Amino acid sequence: MNTQSKPQTPVMPDAQTVTEVRHYTDRLFSFRVTRPQSLRFRSGEFVMIGLLKDDGKPLLRAYSIASPSWDDELEFYSIKVQDGPLTSRLQHLKVNDQIILRPKPVGTLVHDALLPGSRLWLFATGTGIAPFASLIRDPQTFEDFDQIILTHTCRELAELEYGRLLVDSLGKDELMLELLGENNIKKLTYYPTTTRENSSCMGRITEKLKNNKLFSDLNVNDFSPGIDRAMVCGSIGLNLEIKAILDDLGFKEGANSEPAEYVVEKAFVG
Repeated sequence: MNTQSKPQTPVMPDAQTVTEVRHYTDRLFSFRVTRPQSLRFRSGEFVMIGLLKDDGKPLLRAYSIASPSWDDELEFYSIKVQDGPLTSRLQHLKVNDQIILRPKPVGTLVHDALLPGSRLWLFATGTGIAPFASLIRDPQTFEDFDQIILTHTCRELAELEYGRLLVDSLGKDELMLELLGENNIKKLTYYPTTTRENSSCMGRITEKLKNNKLFSDLNVNDFSPGIDRAMVCGSIGLNLEIKAILDDLGFKEGANSEPAEYVVEKAFVG
């Protein structure tokens, strides 16, 4: 008697379950998943996440963890690319779906890669705000610095919504108030700009750095390697321009193995 074996359903390795999905625009969404018990990470790091392809092989991409290291769940902030191998599928995630999450965090946008300073600049474009969403919810950020300035540049106002809601929630959420402290939260300054849609603050952040508009808008002193520290996460153009600006001013780029005055995340720019 011949027996035919049924085709086996591929088993998803390192599976984690989606607990929340939120869409901001037709190009941006965030989602939260369960956290592996074994996962330990530093706020600002990224992991590889993904889904199984039709052939049962994993398709993985690097994603910054947008939630802080103390959170019981993991949050991610993503673009939607209709023909993207992974994001075209991730954008359809629903609660109780599963994703692959490799519990091996890495990254340079961490406190360990910076020397002590008094003012921290966080420069982001688009979904590059994700690691900073982690860092501005981490008590260490407010313990290490007297002032934190988060700049976020997008094309349109709606693309700033994720960051706006996050910053706004810090002073209203009881847990955040308890963890960070009301006085510490006041150390954070949020500076959003748009490059395409009209808004109260328009222009590329690099231009505002070059013409000193950023400093005058915020009523703060110019960069000084003695007190300022910076983290940069965005397009390759942003990364290179801000790196050049900081290098010209005498700042040195840091790394986990050799902390310095600024760090740039290069994992997402190809």
